[in-house]
Amino acid sequence: MDNFDYTTFLREKKFPLIWCAGCGHGIIMKAILRAVGRVGWDQNDTVMVSGIGCSSRMPGYVDMNTLHTTHGRAIPFATGVKMANPDLHVIVITGDGDATAIGGNHFIHAARRNIDLTVVLLNNTIYGMTGGQVSPTTPRGKKASTASFGNVEAPFNISGLAQAAGASFVARGTAYGAVQLSKYIEKGLLKKGLSVIEAMSPCPTVFGRRNKMKSPVEMYDELRDQSVPVKKAATMSEVELEDKIVTGVLTDVDKPEYTAEYAKLIAKLGGSA
Repeated sequence: MDNFDYTTFLREKKFPLIWCAGCGHGIIMKAILRAVGRVGWDQNDTVMVSGIGCSSRMPGYVDMNTLHTTHGRAIPFATGVKMANPDLHVIVITGDGDATAIGGNHFIHAARRNIDLTVVLLNNTIYGMTGGQVSPTTPRGKKASTASFGNVEAPFNISGLAQAAGASFVARGTAYGAVQLSKYIEKGLLKKGLSVIEAMSPCPTVFGRRNKMKSPVEMYDELRDQSVPVKKAATMSEVELEDKIVTGVLTDVDKPEYTAEYAKLIAKLGGSA
């Protein structure tokens, strides 16, 4: 895929991007498109759904069926698409605030149902587009527009939440490790059931400036230095893992998928899907 033609999957008339210089979202978008290209999905049979936020502007740039929906509701819209036509490939693009604050219940119940969606959750640890407020993943002690003296709340472990709620596939990667991240996304696309790929993405403008990080390069270096492969993490203590980002495939199990089980119920009752 070294010579991958991104233009096949892009609405070039929508450029330039709105993302700030140094933002990881463009890198993650490229990782997603490479993964879609490798699995060979037809654009006409693929749907990208998003809610509200910096990450959720992605469908505007991607040339496939797309829905840009309301804040926190990307997963319910995507669920409706998948239930109406289970043959479609449905990708959800969301952020840490969109998915786990206002959309938190939708997130955990989609995992519980194990519906066949691929959720790529771009985690920049802050509300980047709506004013720099604390999000459910803002690290303790870090500043935000709603935490001028530092956040006092413990952050969510988003991937851990997805695992506990019942998702079939859960992985975590970073915008720094884009090649590995694309491979995790590819595995998620091919998995039957709910797949969650948490993609750590730096926000130099809203998070970095407020927290005195000198440059986007420094933020990418921090992603590199904080990342620990899942196999190595298994040999480390909780103290050693504090402030680390455990990367890799965290869960990959086979279990009943919601739309298939629903089709069985319809057939049992004498109906047709």
